[in-house]
Amino acid sequence: MPGFAGRPLLFLDVDGPLIPFGAPGGYAGGRAASSGANPLLGRVDPLQGVRLSALPCELVWATSWMGDANEVISPLLGLPELPVVEWPESDEEGALHWKTRGLVGWADGRAFVWVDDEITDADRDWVSVHHRGRALLHCVDARRGLTDSDFVAIGDWLARL
Repeated sequence: MPGFAGRPLLFLDVDGPLIPFGAPGGYAGGRAASSGANPLLGRVDPLQGVRLSALPCELVWATSWMGDANEVISPLLGLPELPVVEWPESDEEGALHWKTRGLVGWADGRAFVWVDDEITDADRDWVSVHHRGRALLHCVDARRGLTDSDFVAIGDWLARL
C-alpha cells in the first residue's frame, strides 16, 4: 500500500464511469464490440484513456472487475497496467458503500479522488472522519459515464492540492 509520498491517487470504477449504462450506441463515434466479447465494451470511449493519463495523479483500478480491468479495459483505453485495489471480504450492510473502507485503507492518508457512480453522502461523511488526507468523492452519472464536466471538476480539485 502506498504511503503519504507521491502524487494523489485516482481510484477508478469501470461500470458506470467508463462503461455508461445510457444509450446503447455507446460513445459518439463508438464501435461495435467484437463478436464473443462483452457487448457493453463498445461503450468504452478510448479517448477517456488520454484524458485520464493527463491528470496529475496515479490511476488505480477500484472496481469489481479487479485484475480483469488491466486485461480488458486498459487496452481499450490505451492505458498501461494499473495497480488494482484488492477488496477485503466484507459482510457490512447499511448506507456505506462496500468499497469505502477499503479505499481509505489503501490510500493510507494519501490524497485521493474516487470516481464511481454509487457514492453517497454516507461515504463522504465516513471518509471525512476516517481519512487523514484530502479526498474528493466524485459521483458520475452512470447513464452518461465520465463527461467533460467530470474531468473539469476532477482536474480543478487536483490542481488545488
